[in-house]
Amino acid sequence: MHFSKLRLTGFKSFVEPTELLIEEGLTGVVGPNGCGKSNLVEALRWVMGETSAKQMRGGGMEDVIFGGTEQRPARNMAEVGLYVANDDRRAPAQFNSADELEVVRRIEREKGSHYRVNGKDVRARDVQLLFADAATGARSAGLVSQGKIGSIVQAKASDRRALLEEAANIRGLHTRRHEAELRLRAAEQNLERLDDVLKALEGQRAALRRQARQAQRYRELSEKIRQAESIVLHARWTHTMEERRKAGAALAAARDKVTALTQEAAAASAAQTDSAASLPGLRQREAEASAELQHLTVTRSELDAEERRIATARSEAETRLRQIADDVTREKTLVEEAATALARLTGERDELIAAGEGEAEAQEASGAALTQANRDAEEAEEAVHKTTEEIAVADARRAALERQLRQAEERISRLDRQQADLAERRAELIRQAVPEAERTAAEQTVTEAAAAADAADAGIPAAQEARDDAQEAEKTARAAAREMDAAVSELETEATGLRRLLMQAKSEAAPMVDAVTVAPGYETALGAALGDDLEAPALDAEAPPTAGGWREGADAGGAEWPAGVEPLAPKVTAPAALAARLARTGIAADPAAAAAAQPALAAGMRIVTKEGGMWRWDGFVQTPGAPSAAAIRLERRNRLAELDRQLADRRGALDVARSEAEHAAARLAEAEDAVEAARRARNAASDALSKAKSAAAEIESRVAAVDTKLAALDDGAARLAGEREEAVTAQGQAAEELKTLPDVEALRADSSRLRAALSERRAELVEARTEHDRLVREAESRRTRLSATEGEIKSWEQRRERADTRLSDLDTRRQGEEAEIARLASRPQEIAAEREKVVALIEAAEAKRRQAADALVSAESRQTELDRVAREADRAAGEARESLIRAESQLEQINQTLRVERERIQERLDCAPDEILTKAGIDPEAPLPDAEQTQRSLDRLSGEREALGPVNLRAETELEELTEQIEGMERERDDLIGAIQRLRSAIAALNKEGRERLLAAFNLVNGHFQTLFRRLFGGGEAHLKLTEAEDPLEAGLEIMASPPGKKMQHLSLLSGGEQALTAAALVFAVFLTNPSPICVLDEVDAPLDDTNVDRFCALLQDIVKETGTRFLIITHHRMTMARMDRLFGVTMAERGVSQLVSVDLARAERLRDAG
Repeated sequence: MHFSKLRLTGFKSFVEPTELLIEEGLTGVVGPNGCGKSNLVEALRWVMGETSAKQMRGGGMEDVIFGGTEQRPARNMAEVGLYVANDDRRAPAQFNSADELEVVRRIEREKGSHYRVNGKDVRARDVQLLFADAATGARSAGLVSQGKIGSIVQAKASDRRALLEEAANIRGLHTRRHEAELRLRAAEQNLERLDDVLKALEGQRAALRRQARQAQRYRELSEKIRQAESIVLHARWTHTMEERRKAGAALAAARDKVTALTQEAAAASAAQTDSAASLPGLRQREAEASAELQHLTVTRSELDAEERRIATARSEAETRLRQIADDVTREKTLVEEAATALARLTGERDELIAAGEGEAEAQEASGAALTQANRDAEEAEEAVHKTTEEIAVADARRAALERQLRQAEERISRLDRQQADLAERRAELIRQAVPEAERTAAEQTVTEAAAAADAADAGIPAAQEARDDAQEAEKTARAAAREMDAAVSELETEATGLRRLLMQAKSEAAPMVDAVTVAPGYETALGAALGDDLEAPALDAEAPPTAGGWREGADAGGAEWPAGVEPLAPKVTAPAALAARLARTGIAADPAAAAAAQPALAAGMRIVTKEGGMWRWDGFVQTPGAPSAAAIRLERRNRLAELDRQLADRRGALDVARSEAEHAAARLAEAEDAVEAARRARNAASDALSKAKSAAAEIESRVAAVDTKLAALDDGAARLAGEREEAVTAQGQAAEELKTLPDVEALRADSSRLRAALSERRAELVEARTEHDRLVREAESRRTRLSATEGEIKSWEQRRERADTRLSDLDTRRQGEEAEIARLASRPQEIAAEREKVVALIEAAEAKRRQAADALVSAESRQTELDRVAREADRAAGEARESLIRAESQLEQINQTLRVERERIQERLDCAPDEILTKAGIDPEAPLPDAEQTQRSLDRLSGEREALGPVNLRAETELEELTEQIEGMERERDDLIGAIQRLRSAIAALNKEGRERLLAAFNLVNGHFQTLFRRLFGGGEAHLKLTEAEDPLEAGLEIMASPPGKKMQHLSLLSGGEQALTAAALVFAVFLTNPSPICVLDEVDAPLDDTNVDRFCALLQDIVKETGTRFLIITHHRMTMARMDRLFGVTMAERGVSQLVSVDLARAERLRDAG
């Protein structure tokens, strides 16, 4: 699998459709900074599934869309396509049928991005896994962006582990393990929530069982409350209707009183109106007189004010005249001062011009002297510097050689200690090796735990099957008990109602009907025969003769019945007092037979039918109709007796059903406990298996770690031997070079002589510079003063001109003020004459106003008395109207009460007020219980019902639904437990595979890294080691390096160029371990010098030959450009818009050679 082409449209600065061919070998991308080269790398990351806007150098993912320039509008869409050859069929199964894959990512503003592979929409995860399985992707180690090398150097050891994971190609495993862990956590959380829900539902089921029992009690109380409420509502309605009649009579009396008082108030109002009509004219005359007087008063006040204003204005004019005289004196003084200043400044200007003659020649001469002195000083200083540098070089080289000697001695000593330490560590590792017996025991433990887990799993289905059978049996028993309980409750409700009705109809003396028992079906016939006589009481022998009721002693002789008629007495059990009456009563099969037999009846005889018809001996006929009250009472007594017999049978059956339901529930609880015990056993076995597997994996990890560390120690021992040999050689070379260094003392003597000459030249330079600076300052001072003098002369001339102008203005103002004073002197006499006329008019107006006011006061007093009389009449009429309103309000309140009662009756009983008793089954003609006593009974019953609290009338239905829900959730719980076990096994397998692949990759990467390091540095040693954790999946990656001539040390202690080259070696070591289809290097060669760049490029060419990987290299280095097979140039001819041009260097060379 390899990449062949990258296509961009509207991506960042590439607004036009652009294609970048990714061919075999090295492809270079060049261009000035800021032209958009790195946008190509980001496009490649983006299409491979990058999700972080920060990694794309943006605040949001929509920032990758072209944002517009001054000449071009912004785009609403960006699209990047990557063409991938799939000749080797290494793509995932869903894409593996095509020879070439076109992976396209498209983003639109406000809509987000989506992916397509060969035109088919796919998930971002599918694209990420496609590239992850190919050892590449948006975060691949093969995409080395700007700063990536530096980030490897600065990264912590644990962060560098990502490079090993890339080499081991376990990014896909990590992704799958992460998804499995997420699913495992979600499943465990779902299991916890499911357990909590099941506990809560069990509590709800117990509560619903209690609620079902409460619902039955609630229905019984509701029926009793309905009876009592009917009686109370009927009593309220009757009482309110009586109150409405009384309120209507009071309203009629109030209306008559209002009519009489309203007529009296109208007469008083007419007199008041006539008097009020004369008041406006009088008020008008009084107002006109007052207005005239006010006008004359205001005129007098205005004359006084004008006299005061004239006096003030004259005083102000005289003050201004004095001020003008003072201003004229000041301006004349200013003119004189200006003449004196101008004479002085003109003389000073002439003196400065004369002093400045010849200053240019003097400055030129001092400048030449300064230049010569400066040249002599620089020559002397150069000689001193050269000598000093020679001394410093000699001293530095001597110190360096001495330091190298010391370092070589220290290095040899340190290497000897390290070799001894390595030998000791190797012996210690051999002692720490895991015994074979421990490994065998761990494997045996895993096998036994697996067998126990299988056995525990096998026990669960049987327990669950038993639990399901117990659930079905419990459900059946519970349903039977509910049906029987409902039947008993129905019978008890009916029996209770019948007893209540029979008790309500009892009077103080027991009626005869209570002593009579009739065969079922004959109740109506007996009621037709005896009628209301059955309601009469049975009398004993001591009862007074005048008492009404049934007495014994009447003749009960037999009677002859016509054909088709049978005697009724055999169907009835009654006291002896009824014997005579029953003996003369027969029953016919139908009305026709009774009518046919009626003419044959003897005196006192009668025939009845079961339907309630009656044919008497005297010709009277009663057709069948509604049964009488006695018949109804007899039917109710018979029905109550039948209900008592049925209840006795049903209650026994109910006890049996409840007992069976309780036994079934107990068996179900035992079965559920058995299932739970099986599950706990299964979970315990699974935990034991997981622990055994973890222990075995840990032992294998320890074995692998010991092997890895032994190999690293062997490599380290060989490396230390080579380093010691290099140190001994370096020690000898430094000692030889130390003997060849020049004599430093002779150089220091020459330096002292040259420094003395330099001091003399510097003194001459200071003197020349001081003289030159003095001449320059004096010339500059004269020029500055001359310029200031010219400005002062001009300023005094302007002041003199302004003073002359102000003197002319002041003379004009003085003449105007003198004319104003003369005008104001004559006005006070005119004002005095006008004031005398106004005073005379004011006195006449005052007399006229007093006359009008007296007439108005008299009329208003009369009007006040009439107003009082009218108010008294209105008050009396108002009180009468208020009484009328109260009467109307009271009647309306009563009507409102009737409406409320009607609505309450309709709401509670669903009938009209006159139908209350009939609706409740109460005889309207019968006397009703006391309303207050009934209300107390109603309150007591309501209290009992309220004490029940909220009652769920759907409790039984909800109980069945809840049971079904619990059973379904228990099945889901079993499925979840199985899924959790499978996920744990899968995660353990992924960890084991990842650990094995990571250790194998570490050995490969370490080998490649050591080889590449020596190739890039031309020698030296380096190696990798795992740190920070025993588990390779959690360990860090530390880099140790020893460039030629240096000791072994951490990467962070190397120089900048050495760090960059070492990090590059690590990147390519990872790359060689698991080559990816493409490698992108973004200005990786920036910190390297020419020699290292040449080695770097040679390494790239070798990697291309070995792996066939296609390289895309962004660079500014001329040597890197020269080694590319082809170059693409990124330009920005139009600001903000990138363009791509290409040159195939390999083809150009072939053309040149052929030409």
